[in-house]
Amino acid sequence: MISDITAARDSALAEIAGATTPEEVAAMTTRFAGKKGELAGLKKQLGSLESVDEKKAAGAAINEAIGAVDSALDERRANVAMAAMAAQVESERLDLTEFVGKPTRGHAHLVTQAWERLEDVFVGMGFRVAEGPEVETDWHNFEALNMGEGHPARGEFDTLFVDHVGPDGSSGSTVLRTHTSPVQIRTMLTQEPPIYIVAPGRVFRRDTPDATHMPVFHQIEGLVVDRNISMADLAGTIDAFTKAFFGQNWNSRLRPSYFPFTEPSAEFDIQRPDGSWIELGGCGMVHPNVLKAGGVDPEEWSGFAFGFGIDRMAIMRHGVADIREMFADDLRFTEQFS
Repeated sequence: MISDITAARDSALAEIAGATTPEEVAAMTTRFAGKKGELAGLKKQLGSLESVDEKKAAGAAINEAIGAVDSALDERRANVAMAAMAAQVESERLDLTEFVGKPTRGHAHLVTQAWERLEDVFVGMGFRVAEGPEVETDWHNFEALNMGEGHPARGEFDTLFVDHVGPDGSSGSTVLRTHTSPVQIRTMLTQEPPIYIVAPGRVFRRDTPDATHMPVFHQIEGLVVDRNISMADLAGTIDAFTKAFFGQNWNSRLRPSYFPFTEPSAEFDIQRPDGSWIELGGCGMVHPNVLKAGGVDPEEWSGFAFGFGIDRMAIMRHGVADIREMFADDLRFTEQFS
């Protein structure tokens, strides 16, 4: 009987070694392993043996054979599973190579390029970059800038309001900032003059997107507060910026205008080398009421402020016809400005 057990074991091990799929291993597990397997079935023959010693020897041989088969099944099952996984991975492999030649690096967005270049120019002129929150109180966004409730100029901003409840349970008027001018107020409230800052940032208005407008866009504003500041200083700063950013062949001019937060106020234009003029932004001497709101004594200090759109600056500099193209994520467009 020992020879029969050995032959059954060797035959099972040979078949197991030849299994190539998980299904074959599963079928062999049913045939060879467990209480109903072929090797376990040999135990039924133990009763035909005459002596106790023969029965013990045969039982031990059967258990050894079953253990050897179980180990072989476990090993083969793992090997076949690994081979099946490797085959699946190979069959599902995708060629993700994007470039045949040397890969190229990405680059900053067109607006980011203009933003960073503007910061560099103004920092080179002695300004400091200041920041503020995009969600603002009505006071910082309007009232401190000489636009009280009911002021007609507030209607021009087409404001987006935010539901807000304060820590004490009170509800106040909170807005997505319509310009970066609130940064001027926050700076004056936290910093003693003299002040020389520019405040670039994202702003929001309820505008319908078209070739020249977006509901989310970017502005940069400048503020100077010092002793004996005049319109001449403002005009000189605008002209110095124009030449530094656009080139020495570009000029600037101021035209009388009205803004509630400056007095006197002006629009400033830039002149292309071909002689044509483009309106760029607004500016003026900081209104005494705005200085007071910022905690600055208008009898001792004076200042000027200016602001314009970064997006508009970018499309003018690069000749972009439609502002929406800058935010459409079209590689055919963005790759032109690397």
